[in-house]
Amino acid sequence: MKIRFAALFGALLLVSASALAFHCPADMKKIDEALAKNPKLSAQQAADVKKFRADGETLHKAGKHQESVDTLAKAMKILGI
Repeated sequence: MKIRFAALFGALLLVSASALAFHCPADMKKIDEALAKNPKLSAQQAADVKKFRADGETLHKAGKHQESVDTLAKAMKILGI
């Protein structure tokens, strides 16, 4: 019984990690598309969005998908998406 639970738990972890891995590029694309429309942002907001976008991509490439999603969400919030 414990082996089944451990196997199920492991499988769920892999599925959730994979889902987050695909979520990051979708968020990056949304941010890029919003930036291409030249949104009305202050210089500080624009700098923050670009930093969060770059940090999110770095975290994604490092396999830190939850951190990437959280960081990209900050950029999306500033952009209103």
